[in-house]
Amino acid sequence: MNSATVRNLLVRGMLAGLAAGVLALIVAYFLGEPNVDSAIGFEESHAAAHEHGHEVELVSRSLQSTAGLATGVLIYGVAFGGITALAYCFALGRVGNFGARATALLLSGAALLAVYVVPFLKYPANPPAVGDPDTIGKRTTLYLLMMVLAVLLAVAAVIVGKRLAPKLGTWYATVVAVLGFVVLIGLAYAFLPTVNEVPGDFPAALLWRFRLSALALQITLWSGFGLVFGELAERLLHPKPATASAASAAAPAPH
Repeated sequence: MNSATVRNLLVRGMLAGLAAGVLALIVAYFLGEPNVDSAIGFEESHAAAHEHGHEVELVSRSLQSTAGLATGVLIYGVAFGGITALAYCFALGRVGNFGARATALLLSGAALLAVYVVPFLKYPANPPAVGDPDTIGKRTTLYLLMMVLAVLLAVAAVIVGKRLAPKLGTWYATVVAVLGFVVLIGLAYAFLPTVNEVPGDFPAALLWRFRLSALALQITLWSGFGLVFGELAERLLHPKPATASAASAAAPAPH
């Protein structure tokens, strides 16, 4: 794949990430923000019981839930769209006999699994009022470590599956690679420390609504990216031939 094609795919990946970010922003605003507001209300009701009250907001809640939310989600979509487009350039034709659209969807699904779902199952997202501020550095480090492990193990599973395919066949090689991935992720879950800082009186229903809305946002982002980028990549890599009418119109008139 030449540099011009890589550059064009990178641009299309960023555009697809932007489009997917818009879809994810809608989900975040209508599903996630009401749960955030409820969690903040819970936090403020508890803070009011303390002598010193609560701290003054540096950024208003209305700005956080509109411009701040949009900026964060759209930048996230563009950044990961570009990174995934570069990974797509490497994966195309190397992970199996898949077309441009199928490879985009497969890569998006793998990215969703490794980058978010696997770390999420070990260290799920928490709303405001959940978590000790003094441990935020530790929690962030553990989450990033889990994400890096998941990405590396996913890449290793693909490599192992490709190498075993000539001996075991595609089906059994895939089964072995997936089982190996699951076992190693299970070991990581077992050995990495567990973080449980949810207050005993925090509403369980609110906690799970927040976590499900966070998961829905990521599913929307990555599935939207896979569909949009797959279509853009297909049109770039396999452009449709000119129609007969267009070809005849372009042909010079006989003298």
